[in-house]
Amino acid sequence: MNDYNILKPFNHYIYDVLIDSGSSEILARYLNMLALLLVFTIILLVVDFILRKILLNLINNFALKTKTEFDDFLVKHKTPRNLAHIIPLLIAFELLPVVFVDFPAFESKMELVLRILGVLMVVWIIRSLLQTIRSFSKTINSLKDKPIDSYIQVAMLFVWIIAIAVIFAMLTGIEFIKFFTTLGAASAILLLIFKDTILGFVASIQVAINDTVRIGDWITMEKYGADGDVIEINLAAVKVQNWDKTITTIPTYALISDSFKNWRGMTDSGGRRIKRSVIIKPSSIKFLKPEEVEQLKSIQRITDFLNTRQAEIDTFNIENKRDKSILLNGRNLTNFGVFRQYIATYIEGHPDIKKDMTIMTRQLEPTVYGFPLEIYAFSSDQRWVYYEKIMADIFDHVIAAIPFFGLEVMEINSIEVKK
Repeated sequence: MNDYNILKPFNHYIYDVLIDSGSSEILARYLNMLALLLVFTIILLVVDFILRKILLNLINNFALKTKTEFDDFLVKHKTPRNLAHIIPLLIAFELLPVVFVDFPAFESKMELVLRILGVLMVVWIIRSLLQTIRSFSKTINSLKDKPIDSYIQVAMLFVWIIAIAVIFAMLTGIEFIKFFTTLGAASAILLLIFKDTILGFVASIQVAINDTVRIGDWITMEKYGADGDVIEINLAAVKVQNWDKTITTIPTYALISDSFKNWRGMTDSGGRRIKRSVIIKPSSIKFLKPEEVEQLKSIQRITDFLNTRQAEIDTFNIENKRDKSILLNGRNLTNFGVFRQYIATYIEGHPDIKKDMTIMTRQLEPTVYGFPLEIYAFSSDQRWVYYEKIMADIFDHVIAAIPFFGLEVMEINSIEVKK
């Protein structure tokens, strides 16, 4: 009590005044305690306010002189403010004997409350530091696409477990080590309670090690209705912003237990696949007569092809003495085959098609609707809006070119339905 000699004259000041005025001793003691509690609370609040201002000014001035953003994030996540609370808490411990000089039982209970507040304050400081680390890690290019949130959450989980154990030990009087020994007996129940958390943590590690998913990847997961960019990977869930701007939440462990499509390979390739077909009406497909071939030679993209191929066909038919009075005899060009070659030449020369990736125009298996002619290529622009524009421009040209070859696009209402 020697440390409080300077405060002893004030211990019973209100008490003495009340006694002198004729108040009862019990009432005087309680009012004296409440008055001291009010005064010291105000003092602690003032000290806390001043310290916060000093620390914030020091950190802000220091941040202006440094190039790193770490100190900026310290301020953003209120680390200096949380640290400033420590000194008022220590002062409060020192003032307890003064405030509760006449109530030792109250003093012990308030001391317990302050100790619990101290534990919570430490947790809050650690939390702000971890949030600072998380925010700072997102400014480092090599860490932007890593599931840092998962590791931060695991760290906070352990911090809270230790904090709760310490508080429980304080309230019950059980030793800290014995508390964890007791928890060991209930490990099966704990595993059941934290099943999703454990699965999420393991999944986060596997996702990071195997580089399965990164923040910013476009993924498609039909089971959960997800089709968009990954915007967050944390301990419990992966958040995907769909193309319609809705948010889909997927359990983190689903990334290693379920099937999904990651479009990162397309992004890394520099091209985006175009795979679409137009269906040709079967009755419009025919052999080309010599005069029709000559007419098609005026289409510059296939002039050289027709000259070369027609010469080869004529040579073959003459050498093999084919009777060309009937068009079916020997080898012939078809309007469908010439049109396919035209489209292939058109796609290969298109400025928005990536030339170092697969380019193919092929005929698919016939269907009840007709003969599909598929264009398979990759656009050089991966952005969705521009990709759709490129594909639309290509098929606008394809559909408009079909009549020049005597072909027709199949229409559903043109199919004869037999009753």
